[in-house]
Amino acid sequence: MTLHATGVEGLRARLAAPEADPDDLDTRILDAALTEFETYGLRRVSVEDVAKRAGVARTTIYRRFSNKEQLLQAVILRECRRFLTAIAQATEDLASPEDAVVEGFVTGLQSARTHPLMTRVLESEPEAVIPQLSMNGGAVMLAARDILADRLRRARPDDPQDHDTVAEVLLRLAVSLLLVPGGGLALEDEDAIRAFARDYLTRMLRPGGG
Repeated sequence: MTLHATGVEGLRARLAAPEADPDDLDTRILDAALTEFETYGLRRVSVEDVAKRAGVARTTIYRRFSNKEQLLQAVILRECRRFLTAIAQATEDLASPEDAVVEGFVTGLQSARTHPLMTRVLESEPEAVIPQLSMNGGAVMLAARDILADRLRRARPDDPQDHDTVAEVLLRLAVSLLLVPGGGLALEDEDAIRAFARDYLTRMLRPGGG
């Protein structure tokens, strides 16, 4: 499955739209699928495994999700919504754009680092991360960028700064730290991440970026 430009924009719109209340059976199936993927990884899980965990017939899942890939994408979409909600809540009503940069960066990086599914895939199937990002990352990146850029504009409405670019650079840096840990940036805990963001990343908001 490959998302073309229209697919990415469609997914971006779905992420930005209010989430419809799922029915109990959808929630049960997605919860079971998430647990299976977290426990066994993406490759080893079958629709039958999810059906057993959810306590439903396999045909019940196929009536709602045509195949395993569609089920996986539904799980990822739900987790991405939760990720975006966390960023939105962390940056809501902050006193300054600098605070929005710091809290948005900290929340985004820490949420990804501590998510059980992301942790599982990075540890056991790192080669699966890039394909998933290529399918979903564009839309998720744009949706997260829009949230953070909106917070920056609201905190400083008269600033002509290109807030979209600032927000996207922050998110791309967080993704690189997630996928390539270690190196010279010792950002192992929340205090270190927050101090780094405050000392370095807020410079992008200053005139001339310095």
